[in-house]
Amino acid sequence: MPRLLVLFPLLLLLLPPLVPGLGLFGAGGRRPECGPCRPELCPAPVRCPEPGIPARDECGCCARCLGAEGASCGGQAGARCGPGLVCASRSTGAAPEGTGLCVCAQRGAVCGSDGRSYPSICALRLRARHAPRAHPGHLHKARDGPCEFAPVVIIPPRSVHNVTGAQVYLSCEVRAVPPPVITWKKVTQSPEGTQVLEDLPGDHVNIAVQVRGGPSDHEAMAWILINPLKKEDEGVYQCHSANTVGEAQSHGTVTVIDLNAYRYPYFPAPDDRM
Repeated sequence: MPRLLVLFPLLLLLLPPLVPGLGLFGAGGRRPECGPCRPELCPAPVRCPEPGIPARDECGCCARCLGAEGASCGGQAGARCGPGLVCASRSTGAAPEGTGLCVCAQRGAVCGSDGRSYPSICALRLRARHAPRAHPGHLHKARDGPCEFAPVVIIPPRSVHNVTGAQVYLSCEVRAVPPPVITWKKVTQSPEGTQVLEDLPGDHVNIAVQVRGGPSDHEAMAWILINPLKKEDEGVYQCHSANTVGEAQSHGTVTVIDLNAYRYPYFPAPDDRM
């Protein structure tokens, strides 16, 4: 009996391991219920639509397509998801009953070794599968989270023209990772003729500054509101953004027409009493 207790674990080690999800036992075994593989009975091979991953069925015999991230799964056809993906149920009425959506089991964006951000590790692996391979491991995860990059001004502030007493605003949209710090500055000239950047709003009671995230991921928008507009508010305004990677800036010009300069002088009529 003691000898059997010693030999039993060794026998377990000699058994071929189960390959999960593919219905194969090691290199040479097959599932007993599958029977012999007869390729001539398999459906005609078709090219997997995008997104799709070519694979074998549960018996390791016939070719079939596995769904990539975002593909439909389940249903009457029994569509399956690719490696690293799970079939998640969709809300009632969003799709045919019994169908789901292939989603990555590991959520969260990742940064690839190519310097590009991917919505998930599954998206990166799919890209690596289809990309030309220079060498093994040519495309891999560099780190969790999106790749860092310096601010880029997507929408610069537009120049505006208006009259004194009106309300005007400038805005700019910036994209960056990590999120940038956005500030507004007014470009002026010193008495010596050098350029001076005045931080806003400063002491200007008629100027307000606002910054918020969006409208898309890794983007931010900033506004500067001037109300009421004065002649001295005329000038160049700079939208400056910076993070740990770099910085960027863009300019807009405010031109002010002083209504007081266009008022007609008052000439009293002869019969007006002073």
